[in-house]
Amino acid sequence: MVKVSVLYPNDEGKTFNMDYYVDTHVPMVKKLLGSYLRNAAVEHGIAGGAPGEKATYIAMGHLYFDQVEDFVASFNPNAGQILGDLPNFTDIAPTVQISEVKI
Repeated sequence: MVKVSVLYPNDEGKTFNMDYYVDTHVPMVKKLLGSYLRNAAVEHGIAGGAPGEKATYIAMGHLYFDQVEDFVASFNPNAGQILGDLPNFTDIAPTVQISEVKI
């Protein structure tokens, strides 16, 4: 299994609309990726590792697929619509990481 993580850094002066992300963007992504998508999760960063430290990421979205090829096959035809929706909830340039899930 592979996990595609979309990480939104918690940078000063940037905005992120969590309600839109959870209620509109992620459901749209799930619909567009269809049966290739095995699972999805959203995390809202609330604190860093040290007392009083802010979270490194304001939000993280995780998409799970059986294999990288499934991500590519489902995302590429829909990339324009998915990426085009970002300005509706954030002005943060996300970082994307693809990982192999071990356990």
